[in-house]
Amino acid sequence: MKMSEAAVVVGLDEKQVLYWHLPPNRNRIALPDSPKLWTIYWENRLLMSGQAHSHPGTGWPGPSWEDITTYEPCEAALGRRYKWWIASMDRLVVVTWKGPGRYDYETTPVYEEPPWVNELRRHSMPTDQDAKEMQP
Repeated sequence: MKMSEAAVVVGLDEKQVLYWHLPPNRNRIALPDSPKLWTIYWENRLLMSGQAHSHPGTGWPGPSWEDITTYEPCEAALGRRYKWWIASMDRLVVVTWKGPGRYDYETTPVYEEPPWVNELRRHSMPTDQDAKEMQP
């Protein structure tokens, strides 16, 4: 089954969706950024609580090294700390800076999921076109 990572930029109330990041070149192990995503981050840096992305599969997700090394420059460039949620198909965690060391983050399970999580998971599922491409 072909699945792809997806992302969402989340507002300060942690319920509002500011932007869905669904680039055409995403896949199950990579979610490329884009100039548009960086523009969204910059224009919403005071209005966003953070960003969430999916890790296809089940169980408690953890941040990859690429995730961790992306959070640090994002926060440095935007001038504040954010929440970085990661959703598997059945679990959600939030990754936050613990400090004071570089790349010193902690991962915390989230048991009460925000309203955008199911849509994030849906964006990670195969599309009808993906299903057609998988037919013999």
